[in-house]
Amino acid sequence: MELSFDVVELGDADHPREGERAPDFVRPLVNEEYWEDVALSELTAEGPVVLLFHSMDGAFPATYLWNEIRDREFDSYDATVVGVSVSTPYEHKTLIKEQALIGRGFRLFSDPGNGVAEQYGIVNDLDGMHGVSEPRPAAFVIDGDRTVQYAWVAQEWPEFPDYDELQTAVETVVDADRVAERAEHDR
Repeated sequence: MELSFDVVELGDADHPREGERAPDFVRPLVNEEYWEDVALSELTAEGPVVLLFHSMDGAFPATYLWNEIRDREFDSYDATVVGVSVSTPYEHKTLIKEQALIGRGFRLFSDPGNGVAEQYGIVNDLDGMHGVSEPRPAAFVIDGDRTVQYAWVAQEWPEFPDYDELQTAVETVVDADRVAERAEHDR
């Protein structure tokens, strides 16, 4: 099969590993109605977070990722599911509408300067475009203490997470969070 794009080897990344604390950041968080500056720590204070780094909105990897997340009903878990890309809030609002994410609770961090990807050690410098980068595809499941419980980072572009493995990780973290909440309630 001939591909209409080149597969690019990305090499190793210096990203947060399982058991490490996820870097905090503040960026505009976009939903179908508006956006506002929100810290990752604000989201994790509410419970587990699935943090998905993807290419710019409109590129096929972003579309494919969100189709899978939507179709696998990641919004049914007791976890916050958010994306991060270099796209603007306006582009995110279009992606939310076009990918039928409205009313599903999915939100997208806008990071045009790619600073969050830099904090996470997953910057992907785009071939042939000096000074232009975006995050490499990555997925992190982060618990309420901002500890990374699951980490996947692409080794080539395009590459996608194992969605079954990601779902299992989310279920495990959500179950552990429920157990911790019950124990706290029983005290």
